[in-house]
Amino acid sequence: MANAYSYTNSKGQMYYLHTREVTLKNGRVQRIYFFARDIRDGALAAVPAGYTVMETKRTGMPVLKKA
Repeated sequence: MANAYSYTNSKGQMYYLHTREVTLKNGRVQRIYFFARDIRDGALAAVPAGYTVMETKRTGMPVLKKA
């Protein structure tokens, strides 16, 4: 997927946004969002509505935060 949403952090590293459905211990299914250095299955073209991209202070890893 060439049109995956990309984010370049303050250190100049590029990350791509992905989503995945995971099953929790109690059996409930939840959608998670995560960033990876490469494009994988589940890549998203845009940030989901109601979320913004933040950067962790220590590592510069991008994370999604509810707006």
